[in-house]
Amino acid sequence: MNPTKPIRDAGGHQSPPPPPSELGPTGAAGLPDPWGVKRAENLLTSLTGVLSASVVVTPQGEVSEIHVLTRNDIPAKQVVRNIESALMAQLGMKIDHRKISVAQTADVRPIEELQQDAIMARVNKRIVTFRGLEVRPSSRPQRVTVRVRLAFGDREAEMEEQGTDTVRNRVEAAARATASCLDELLPDNSVALEGAQLIDAFDRKFVLVAVHGLGGREAQLLTGTCEIRESAERASVLAVLDATNRWADARR
Repeated sequence: MNPTKPIRDAGGHQSPPPPPSELGPTGAAGLPDPWGVKRAENLLTSLTGVLSASVVVTPQGEVSEIHVLTRNDIPAKQVVRNIESALMAQLGMKIDHRKISVAQTADVRPIEELQQDAIMARVNKRIVTFRGLEVRPSSRPQRVTVRVRLAFGDREAEMEEQGTDTVRNRVEAAARATASCLDELLPDNSVALEGAQLIDAFDRKFVLVAVHGLGGREAQLLTGTCEIRESAERASVLAVLDATNRWADARR
């Protein structure tokens, strides 16, 4: 991998190092890749069954480790042979098979996507998540019904609140419904809405809420905000969650 050292071919003969213009490609940020790491990784990920690859080099540019993630329908030994052959044929690199580590998975998605899914699954177990919002006319004139649905771990709750058909009252109804859902999802605690307001700041409109969280003998005033983008009612729900999620997580 070190372009400043001679490369030996299969017969053990030395060939001169490539000129600077033939070194590895630049990285994603436009930085030079003098050891050709990215070129080698791109080559490995082009092999059949390889989902991702990481090449580790020493400060002198010698390959110390190669890690690949592959599908489990190709034997690991075959993967290692494919890697050795590809590196020798394309880059003139002879690699000791003991430096190659192969991990296999039945899931064929890229490792970055797998990691992101694992992170999101963990987050969703820790915080209350927003599952749905419905705003519809009530049976009474000039009034609306706001329905909010939330989830906490494997539990869900859905609550409705009514209010007069004004922006301010729809925002308060959405906040009350959200607080009622939280009160249902946190049986050992109590959540009550103190109030919800529309505010202007930084040339934008926000919903500001205050919520009382009661856990055991502890009472705490929690505040949260959310910029109004899709609708004021949705921002109201998210502002309540902004106020309570960290508090709720601490009481799991």
